[in-house]
Amino acid sequence: MAIKTRHEITDATWFITFTCFNWIPLFGITKSYDLVYNWLKLIDEKYGIQTLAFALMPNHVHLLLHLENEKINLNTVISNGKRFMAYSLIERLKEQSETDLLFKLSLACSDKEKTKGQKHKVFEPSFDAKAVYSQEFLYQKLDYIHHNPVSGKWNLCNEFTDYPHSSAGFYELAQPHAYLHIIDYRDYWY
Repeated sequence: MAIKTRHEITDATWFITFTCFNWIPLFGITKSYDLVYNWLKLIDEKYGIQTLAFALMPNHVHLLLHLENEKINLNTVISNGKRFMAYSLIERLKEQSETDLLFKLSLACSDKEKTKGQKHKVFEPSFDAKAVYSQEFLYQKLDYIHHNPVSGKWNLCNEFTDYPHSSAGFYELAQPHAYLHIIDYRDYWY
């Protein structure tokens, strides 16, 4: 029997990844990166969850988040964020008349999910969360996040610091981000 991990650690930094269903580039198709920015601002204001680093990819999101409140349940925060983003992504797909894609996302819902009112499968059901306990792990994840837009199949820009939906420019070029206030990881790790 699988044990569901509860991500509740006081004063912790977390590396988090969540993915669109079947790796479909829903953020890219709908140009919905603003949904993630709005959610990150909301969880900062509501829960004090600070964004240290990120890369918003066309079909997945990488984050380094810092939580100081021991009463925050990371599972709930991420699940709620995915649920509200899903509603907006579906609305944007409807506005764009993406009927084939909407049909595919609808077919992906199980009978159990449909009885609970879910009409479309937008995200993979789980997310990956790893607590950051060492500077070595932190640097590894920062490098991974920031180079993701130019790695592998992704050629989203020429230089990793040019990708607009990443914190790379903040750290490498000392540029404030256009859409999000980033908390410098060095405030917590030095």
